[in-house]
Order: sequence, then structure tokens, then C-alpha cells
Amino acid sequence: MSARTRELFAAEARSERPDLARLCLLLAAEADPELDDPDERVMDRAQIELDRLAGMLPYGLRGARAWASAVTELLGGRVGFHGTPADYDRLSSSLLHEVLRRRRGLPILLSVVWLEVARRAGAPVYGLGLPGHFVVGFGDPEEGVVADPFAGGASLGAGPAELAAGPRTPARTLDIVLRILNNIRAWAASRPEQSGVALWALELALLLPSHPAALRYERARVLVERGSFQEGAVELEAYALVMDAVDTEAAARIRGEAVSARALLN
Repeated sequence: MSARTRELFAAEARSERPDLARLCLLLAAEADPELDDPDERVMDRAQIELDRLAGMLPYGLRGARAWASAVTELLGGRVGFHGTPADYDRLSSSLLHEVLRRRRGLPILLSVVWLEVARRAGAPVYGLGLPGHFVVGFGDPEEGVVADPFAGGASLGAGPAELAAGPRTPARTLDIVLRILNNIRAWAASRPEQSGVALWALELALLLPSHPAALRYERARVLVERGSFQEGAVELEAYALVMDAVDTEAAARIRGEAVSARALLN
């Protein structure tokens, strides 16, 4: 991703109403150089496809169940968006433009498609993060009209225990983006040869206005693993300063890691 595209990502994340589709496409530019386009023509094509799909929904729908049925019939039925276990092995399953092209993806990216298409058509829709899964709800969150895009939009009804228990709080845009980046990091973590992917996912997460402080430590560790010993050591020392206020023993351990990283320069 070019410096300009990262600037656009950071600016969008800090805007008053961050655009979910745009953030997902800017994120995808890290993995696909074709998206890193100065005049954003490739990104525009993805947005146009979302608009096209929204235009295929019927007019005059009323009520959460009517919307859920129509969106599911279109996206899960006629167009054929859904997920398979094999999609968890593909980085492309976390990239919005690839999900639009392949009609396959992880639950959260398929949910992004559901959300963006339904919103464009005027549906009362929201994302709902569950432990280990992500789904889409329609209408009042307490109504329980929830569809599972990974299963082609199958209705969850009252849903599994984790859905039925507790309040159903719609996921915020930036929380969705951070969760996508976490998925990418998890994908890369089991593939040492993909440490570069882990690094850019961390760096984008750090551009979000709110993120776990521990991501700074994780980024420093990845830098050291990739042979950037000096840069990693500097980042470790900076994180140790943060940790001094909450855990002096951990801060001392992290400073020891910085010393070890610099020793690798010899």
C-alpha cells in the first residue's frame, strides 16, 4: 500500500461516519497492488457492484422479516454468496473485492456485503459479532431477525445460545474493521512465510483511532522476526515505557527482548 493510501485509510477511520466498504477496500490494497490505484478506478468498480446488487432488491419493503427475506433471497440465493470451510485457508476471503468477485468469503466479509447492499437499499440492518462468528440483523436488535451470510443467509431465529443470551449490540464500523484485521493476523500467524501480511495488518490496526495497546508489542515482535532488529528494538523499548505504568516486571522483560534484538545485529 502506498503512503497516500494509508493516509486515506487513516483519514476515513477518523471521519465522523467511517465508510465500511471504503475502509475494507483500502485495507485490501495492502494485499492487492491493483487496488492501490491513484484514481481509485478499481475501488470504484467494487462500490458500483454493491450499488448494482442493491438495485436488484425490491422497492417498498416494510418490516425486518421482509427485508431479511429479500436480501437473503438475492444474495444467498440468486447471486450465490456463501462460505465454505476452505475459505478459512484463503487470504482472499478477507478482501472485499475478492469476496465480491468469488461470491465466497469469511463470515464477517460476507456480512459486510450483506450490510452494504442492504443499507444502500434502505434496510434497517446491522452487523452482530458473536464469539467466533459474525452475522447480520434486521430491524430492532431485540426482534431477533438475524441471518447468517456464511450459510447463504439462513435465518438464526432465536439463534444459538450465544445469540439468545445477553444484549444484541450492533457492531460499530471500526470494530468490524479491527476484527477483519485480526482475522488476517490470525491467518498469517500460522504461516511464517506470510509475516509481511501480519505486519501490514498490525500497522493498519494501529492507524485506527482505538486499538489494543498490545498491538504495538506484537508489531515489534514481528519486525524482529523479519530481521528488522534495530527498528524492532526501538519499538520494544517504546512499548516498555508504556508498560512501566502498569507492570514494571513486564516492562523489564520487554527491555530484555530489545537488548536481545540488538545483539542479533552483531
